[in-house]
Amino acid sequence: MPDNPPIPTLDELHALKPLQQPTYDDAAEVDEVVARLRSLPPLVFAGECDNLRDKMASVAAGESFILQGGDCAETFDGVTAANIQGKLRTLLSMAVVLTYAAQVPIVKIGRMAGQYTKPRSAATETRGDVTLPAYRGDAVNGFPFTEQARRHDPQRLLGVYNASAATLNLVRAFVTGGFAHLRSVHHWNADFAKSSAASVQYQTLAGEIDRALAFMVSCGIDDDVFNTVDFFASHEALSLEYEHAMTRTDSRTHLPYNVSGHFLWVGERTRQLEGAHIELLRHVRNPLGVKLGPTTTADTALELADRLDPDHEPGRITFITRMGAHRVRDLLPDIVAKVTASGRQVAWVCDPMHGNTFEARNGFKTRAFSDVITELNGFFDVHEELGTWPGGVHVELTGDDVTECVGGSDDLVEADLVNRYETLCDPRLNRNQSLELAFLVAERLTTGRIRRTNAVQSFVPVSF
Repeated sequence: MPDNPPIPTLDELHALKPLQQPTYDDAAEVDEVVARLRSLPPLVFAGECDNLRDKMASVAAGESFILQGGDCAETFDGVTAANIQGKLRTLLSMAVVLTYAAQVPIVKIGRMAGQYTKPRSAATETRGDVTLPAYRGDAVNGFPFTEQARRHDPQRLLGVYNASAATLNLVRAFVTGGFAHLRSVHHWNADFAKSSAASVQYQTLAGEIDRALAFMVSCGIDDDVFNTVDFFASHEALSLEYEHAMTRTDSRTHLPYNVSGHFLWVGERTRQLEGAHIELLRHVRNPLGVKLGPTTTADTALELADRLDPDHEPGRITFITRMGAHRVRDLLPDIVAKVTASGRQVAWVCDPMHGNTFEARNGFKTRAFSDVITELNGFFDVHEELGTWPGGVHVELTGDDVTECVGGSDDLVEADLVNRYETLCDPRLNRNQSLELAFLVAERLTTGRIRRTNAVQSFVPVSF
């Protein structure tokens, strides 16, 4: 097990001039909030993080596939049973399709229970002749365009903790209490396949899954394996005060873990090699993700891996690539090839959302479903050509019937955006678009040229 140097203090981290941080006006209030957070129980446990790291190692080895999804930015008002249930149902529905197609375990990670902070392109927002701080997520300030709401309020960090605890409590109840039963989840998918505009394609796969489930039930396989799933929580580790306060020493191993979430990632805007976010995360034992955008070079990726994972530990590093639909085939091959040639075995995940955002003619920020699929196909094409494993997808989604991304089988157009545009930051796929994406990824996993040995093929029969 690697030796961890002492965790840097908050003062030491702030001396590195971190980007995308709140500007609090009362240092004493910040100190009080951080002290309170340090005294609160962990939201996740170190052993759960270890379990996920083992699963990520399996992804890096080409033996599992990651499905990571959830809100662009969670809100305190969104912490309701219906909202959490909708996102979880969508992710579980997608996971069933992917499990059947990939014939490997699906590592299910929610972009939830902590995703309350967002980096912004500009520090301020101007409406008419009024300029106020930009909305940075409910962890920092409020969305209403008033001076009071837009103040950077450290008390909101306690709100993040409480909202995350409530979310995790309900998720754990759902995934262990029968809600996640495999046959129930498949029933949701079958209903989608019947109603989808692309119904013939999806009904074929849904029918195959139905027959496979019937076979398993007829063999007597209908127990806890069907009834429960492992589900993990993730978020971007952006707020230094919150993430530092939630970093604790594990009583078993005497090593530091960030107990605000199982899987933490550092974003495209804050992954400076000598920056504060990399400096903090390199000390914790959680599995870590790094967003790699179109400015990334292979050398940068290798330097980041060396900084965060000097011991080449399986499952430690996941690279989440977000190149854009029209650049992924040009930019990704060199990065994947050189990282692979270095001997590193990392998990490769595609974020097809963040490189494909544009402003519609009616002023709404949106994404085209066709661009999302184009980047995903490019991601798969690159890995198939290089013989490497396309390890997963990372998407912003909701379980609601919002109209935030154009396209998909429902053929949403820009004029539809006004109907149910509910996100406070970036546009999300709705439930139907999310399931459609899952079926399309399933097709790539089923027909891809990468050959894998599954559990059935690797079985050695007993000879008599």
